[in-house]
Amino acid sequence: MNGPLVVVGDSLLDIDVDGRADRLAPDAPVPVVDVSAERSRPGGAALAACLTARTDREVVLVTALGDGPAARTLRRHLTGRVRLVELPLVGDLPVKTRVRVDGRALLRIDRGGGTVGPPDRRAAQVLARASAVLVADYGRGLADRLRPPLTACAAHVPLVWDPHPRGGPPVPGARLVTPNAAEAKACAAALDPDAPTGDGLPDHTARGALLAGRWRAASVAVTLGRRGALLSRGTESPILLPAPYEATGDPCGAGDCFAAAVTAALAAGAIPEEAVHTGVTAAADFVARGGAGNPDLWDRASGPATAPPDALRIAEATRARGGTVVAAGGCFDLLHAGHVSLLESAARLGDCLIVCLNSDDSVRRLKGPGRPLNPVGDRARILTGLGCVDAIQVFEEDTPERVLRTLRPDVWVKGGDYRFESLPEASVLAEWGGQVLVLPYLDGRSTTALAERAAVRARP
Repeated sequence: MNGPLVVVGDSLLDIDVDGRADRLAPDAPVPVVDVSAERSRPGGAALAACLTARTDREVVLVTALGDGPAARTLRRHLTGRVRLVELPLVGDLPVKTRVRVDGRALLRIDRGGGTVGPPDRRAAQVLARASAVLVADYGRGLADRLRPPLTACAAHVPLVWDPHPRGGPPVPGARLVTPNAAEAKACAAALDPDAPTGDGLPDHTARGALLAGRWRAASVAVTLGRRGALLSRGTESPILLPAPYEATGDPCGAGDCFAAAVTAALAAGAIPEEAVHTGVTAAADFVARGGAGNPDLWDRASGPATAPPDALRIAEATRARGGTVVAAGGCFDLLHAGHVSLLESAARLGDCLIVCLNSDDSVRRLKGPGRPLNPVGDRARILTGLGCVDAIQVFEEDTPERVLRTLRPDVWVKGGDYRFESLPEASVLAEWGGQVLVLPYLDGRSTTALAERAAVRARP
């Protein structure tokens, strides 16, 4: 279907207050926070919608915002990113304020929270045209207002339900329900007092099967943080989809990122195993980049719906805050351990890493007929799955000189056995005082060697 991706649920306005705490108040033994920055951003279903909008599909957010300053601020954040279909809200939009000291949460303040009114026909109409639906249920009643049209959607298109213990059950026939471990435990206990209460994999497995059966869902993915997600279809053996790496960072918004990525993957035709793997990878990358509270990441996550992470924008933002821009180049056909080592080393040299990737025609001219083994879309997707890579810039020429003049990196990294003076990029970097570094691959690792070994082993 060519209809929009529709996100349904309770929206919030999130505010992050950052500062330092070097002293205690004179009138009470509590820290005094000297505020250095305060930022607002979409939260709840609004965050899920903005994250979903990183695809090239139209995204519609069905939510209740009401009036008041918080609602007006949230509408400004959403303008140009998603299309709004609003239900009435009697009262104030919920506002969640986190006070952070040196990047760590010290205090959270919640205020607001109105009553959702009845929907008009626009909500049902947009749901009838949806190619996939994500329900971001934060337990404030909006999903319950739309249960009949959501039930109808579940019979025809992929419907993902991100539940909350205070909310109602998912509609029957949901393609995938995505509770985290704590939500799964609370929901299972409410359904069955004999549900397991432990935190081992057998306990998560039993709860996933219980929830899939009681909710009449096609599958349930219990997200386990750094361990990945456990996919259950009830009576079938579960599948553990591990995280690609251990991400450290602010996990705020990781569940919304997971649900958004899963929904987009299902809309594109992925089976649940593929969709959950995509979601786990996206969530790990999201956390590694600082979560929803990272202003640079939020700029990318909430950008225009048709724009992937933009290499030039990331480079300019990094320079604006005094950071070092690192770029690395190559074909990266059949990604191997040498490539990964090179890119991880390159990322440690600065504050962002942009990979300049040869197009298919460029690889063919450089490597000859039969190459690349993987098309540029697959190569780019694999590279963006690495936590050390911030953006990809594909170039069509034999050398990346033109794109380097656009990006103007501080450091250019090339892998292999090149000599500095033989690199045409060296004179280009010299134009603005950039530095060229050549880092060797791990001994014996190369795409050509891998392909030759595979061809030998394939012979009868």
